[in-house]
Amino acid sequence: MSSLASVFAPQGAVAEDFAHPQFTAREVNFYYGGFHALHDISIVLPARKVTALIGPSGCGKSTFLRILNRMYETVPHTRIAGDVLLGEQNLFDFDSIVLRRKVGMVFQKPMPFFKSIYDNVAYGLRVNHIVGRGEIDERVEKSLRRAALWNEVKDRLHSSALGLSGGQQQRLCIARALAIDPEVLLMDEPCSALDPIATAKIEELMVELKEQCTIITVTHNMLQAARVADYTGFFMAGRLMEFDASRVIFQRPARRETEEYVTGRFG
Repeated sequence: MSSLASVFAPQGAVAEDFAHPQFTAREVNFYYGGFHALHDISIVLPARKVTALIGPSGCGKSTFLRILNRMYETVPHTRIAGDVLLGEQNLFDFDSIVLRRKVGMVFQKPMPFFKSIYDNVAYGLRVNHIVGRGEIDERVEKSLRRAALWNEVKDRLHSSALGLSGGQQQRLCIARALAIDPEVLLMDEPCSALDPIATAKIEELMVELKEQCTIITVTHNMLQAARVADYTGFFMAGRLMEFDASRVIFQRPARRETEEYVTGRFG
């Protein structure tokens, strides 16, 4: 375990999970204009695990998620201070396009392109010239299989993606993100617009995908976080109140605020 990881690793951690962390943030502060949105966030996020970020609305969890692929740069008048590493490299040294190939993102509302199912998945491969033309078919199939969608769409790949159900559209967006083989998949409330059956499929997928890439998800659903996340961070009022193994957060949290939130007393 690196010296920095050992400082910020939670008490309930498995030591090997933090030997080569995916992200390391140290004293991160973030501002929207004059509004101080995040205060001194220090956290180490393990690789090839599911980490959930929880907390009441407006607590800063989605803001922190967007720092991890610098999506905040699309918002005017934002400012960040502090250090963030992706692996052992400074996050801010990456070209933004290269970074977003490494760190994909799936949003709250499914947002398929106005294209066919096939072209949705192939889009990033073509734009980034990642594989040759002859390899695109293979990569599209592989990505749809990884997103547990292939069997449902293999006979209508050239039909409009807008004809899919909401849950299928979300899995298509996951397949599109996976097509370029990211190291990390960020998921911002990926199930909030879905029914329970579609939600269960996305949760199963998250657990399966951690074998291939790191998953970091924002959720308001405490049961979902408890079911799928290896580690959970609780944010409140722009501060990281507690970060630990999910079993600790949901069964014996160290802070009163965490216990009150996960037991539904506020939020």
